[in-house]
Amino acid sequence: MSEIGTGTSVVVVGGGVTGLSAAWWLARSGVAVTVIEKGIVGFEASGRNGGGCTHYQSPLFHEEQRLWPQMDELLGYPTEYQRGRIVFQVDPRKERFHEGLAMRLPSGYAWDVLDPRQVRELVPLAGDNVVSGVHFHFGGHANPQRTSQAYAWAAQDHGARILQHTAVRGFETAGGRVTGVETAGGTIGCDALVIAAGPQTGRLVAMLGHDLPMAAARAEMIVTEPLEMMPITGVDGNGLYGRQTLRGNLAYGGGPHEWFGDVGLEETPPKPSGSVTRNIARRVAELLPKAAHARVIRSWAGVIENTPDGRPVIERLAAPDNVTVATMSSVGFGLSPASGRAIRDLVLDGACSFADLEKLRLSRFEGLARDWRDGLNWLPPEAVISAAVS
Repeated sequence: MSEIGTGTSVVVVGGGVTGLSAAWWLARSGVAVTVIEKGIVGFEASGRNGGGCTHYQSPLFHEEQRLWPQMDELLGYPTEYQRGRIVFQVDPRKERFHEGLAMRLPSGYAWDVLDPRQVRELVPLAGDNVVSGVHFHFGGHANPQRTSQAYAWAAQDHGARILQHTAVRGFETAGGRVTGVETAGGTIGCDALVIAAGPQTGRLVAMLGHDLPMAAARAEMIVTEPLEMMPITGVDGNGLYGRQTLRGNLAYGGGPHEWFGDVGLEETPPKPSGSVTRNIARRVAELLPKAAHARVIRSWAGVIENTPDGRPVIERLAAPDNVTVATMSSVGFGLSPASGRAIRDLVLDGACSFADLEKLRLSRFEGLARDWRDGLNWLPPEAVISAAVS
């Protein structure tokens, strides 16, 4: 196979925000990095999601919160990050949801419980169906597309090379290490490898002898026409996540998921399905009744990956010992400043310098039943129909 380059110190497979952030952190540390992306960087879930940056149940949370307010300056490009978030309920059965929330939130972060009137003052598009809410004075949201571009440009500013429309087909190994990445266009030699390829991560890791249980699902978002700006533009509830953009559009997603059996290494992402799009639009109207008249002007569907327990895997493998794996289980965007730094530490130092990643190791899935997806009902539609008929 012909060479498409002279090799690089670190190859990052995956041009989503996790891989791009890792490449940026490595490049700014003086490492020669090449990012390989089968399509366009940030074109799938990384560039089209709710933009939330408030993952308080992650071991990376403190670093996430420390870094986001600095990211525009650090990257040198805008992310449109805005601090603060509102979560409110329209289901009377969840009126006291803040009591359970209080037990899960880390100490040292300010937040308030809101009554319905206070929610409507901060979220004028909300209606009389509000039962309770909370206001986080931390966290927030950013623009996923701009942020993905910012990571890519900033990495390139530090010398990183980004290869788009380049599918990975295998790996070359020698002496218990990965020495090259085989692509559709040739082989790239490397000293270290990062696999952060979203739904393709499991298949790629399997080529190296590891079982990473994960399931791929269609993720959908809708975008409305612009509306009058709200005082707080990051608003969650009714099973939805999203934000109001700087132009006033509402951008929301939140399932339900449509599961896939497998996602090929070179397949085109799926298109939106009318059923899920309509479901999201209905729930946005329930959450924000004063926006119910707004037209949906765009929709998007991409593929996200999910581990059985819903938590990421971030680990430098023992064998091959120069491979670091990162699959973020659908929470990659908000954690990307911290996950990229963690990956940088694992690649260069063998351990994360700022967080305990023990709970994110792949070994937690040892002994997992082969049919774990059946138990969770994470099955493609044809499998569900087949099971019902039989």
